[in-house]
Amino acid sequence: MKLLRRKAGVPLDDRLAALAEAADLAEGRLDQVAVDRTRAVVAQAGVRRGLSVDHTAVALAGATGSGKSSLFNALSGTELATVGVTRPTTSKAQAALWGPDGAGPLLDWLDVPLRHNVAAAADGPDPEHGLILLDLPDHDSIELSHRLEVDRLVAVVDLLVWVLDPQKYADAAVHDRYLRPLARHGDVMVVVLNQVDRLPDRAVERCLDDLRGLLAADGLEGVPLIGVSARTGKGVPELRALLDRQVSRRQAWASRLAADVAAAASGLWPGTSPPEAPGAQGVQGVQGVQGAPRSAGVPGEATLPEVTMGRPLARALEQAAGVPLVVEAVAKAHRHRSVAATGWPVTRWLRRLRPDPLRRLHLSRGGGHTSLPKASAVQISAVETALRDVGAAASAGVPEPWATAVRHAARSREGELTGALDRTVASGSLGASRAPRWWRAAGTLQWLTVAAMVAGGLWLLALFALRSLLLPEPLTPTLGRVPWPTVLLVGGAMAGLLLAALCRVVAWLGGRRRARGAAKALRAGITQVGEDLVIAPTRDELARYGRFVERVTVAGS
Repeated sequence: MKLLRRKAGVPLDDRLAALAEAADLAEGRLDQVAVDRTRAVVAQAGVRRGLSVDHTAVALAGATGSGKSSLFNALSGTELATVGVTRPTTSKAQAALWGPDGAGPLLDWLDVPLRHNVAAAADGPDPEHGLILLDLPDHDSIELSHRLEVDRLVAVVDLLVWVLDPQKYADAAVHDRYLRPLARHGDVMVVVLNQVDRLPDRAVERCLDDLRGLLAADGLEGVPLIGVSARTGKGVPELRALLDRQVSRRQAWASRLAADVAAAASGLWPGTSPPEAPGAQGVQGVQGVQGAPRSAGVPGEATLPEVTMGRPLARALEQAAGVPLVVEAVAKAHRHRSVAATGWPVTRWLRRLRPDPLRRLHLSRGGGHTSLPKASAVQISAVETALRDVGAAASAGVPEPWATAVRHAARSREGELTGALDRTVASGSLGASRAPRWWRAAGTLQWLTVAAMVAGGLWLLALFALRSLLLPEPLTPTLGRVPWPTVLLVGGAMAGLLLAALCRVVAWLGGRRRARGAAKALRAGITQVGEDLVIAPTRDELARYGRFVERVTVAGS
């Protein structure tokens, strides 16, 4: 079964619903940490959508000494942030607000207690756009609480501005911990090289070119990169204009959520091991809401194996259920009952002293349980091997750890097989209880031969008594030279024996026919047991996986 490639432009609400369903489908199959992270992304997106969409939270993040707070002051036109040189001075995020009222709930959710309403300035941000500018602590601070604060806010703000400096722009701390894991968030990210006033013009261009190469290696090729100097103001108007354009669209929050959803879908996909971004959500994803590029690690299509009741499994279940023994017992029971019904009446009573093969196995009336011998170790081993083969075939092409779930599904109801097989055999329609019509006709003929024998015997006995009493004997008719009493006695016995022999031949043929019918009915029942207890759970698990792939595909589109 083919799953179609995802379509671009899926609404964010549909992607969130798909991601939530994918997490539910992955429960118990994939790593619980990834499932919980996915649900956290869904919950976070739900909260953010319910907050102000007229405001955009833009965070300035950087290392100690990068001039992040100076840039915050330059952009806001204030002296709100305390500027340090070598030691971190920002211990708690603070916000500068422009624009309409209503940012309180958003800042409460972001847990930013330090808030400053900034008056509009001619060279400042447009107040109509609803900018919230955040100054974050240093991500490389010696204080653990500072780093945790950065990780928390980096995971939830709408737009990220990474402030780097010429001395540490290639530091692995920022590239490995933040930029590379956030590679899919290029649409909601800006990189700034601050303090360019400390470098000659040629050195500035070389640093910018080198930084572009590093960003491309991080997967952030094309992310806006601006060289600025918070001290001299160089590049600050360009940065402010860029932020003004981003904020004015009022779509940064949706772009951020779209990227988070795509990243979570990528992290949930079992065939990949994407890097974790900072914060509880591990955010990674695609750009924008509509027309976003495909995110790596999310499946485009999947082919699900077709699971059928193969002959090896059917044969193993038949052997374990004792089908060959039952089929043989059906044939023997038919011959046994046939002889008891159509055999020579003089000796047929001896047949009733023998046990009925089906009654001995408690199969004469159906229902309940049988007295069939338990499956041997060889038969049990054959069933286990067949179940493993079914699981292996069904999980072919399915990535781990979901393949393990498919293999487990094939054996999930193995403990029920023995009882189900026994009930199937016990309640199966073996056709052995229906007496053929010819039995009654043959039985009637047999009793007629006995009647002839008795009549002939009594006739001869009467003639013997008359002769013994010296009484005159009546005229005895003959058949040729043989008297009719003798014909009746001897002929009746011979006819009965011949008819019994003929009935045995017919019973043997009928036994074979009924055995074939019983085998067909039993195999159908055994096949149904295999379908219900082995194939159906496996197909259900594969269908669950297919639905999961489809939902992850939609979420990552």
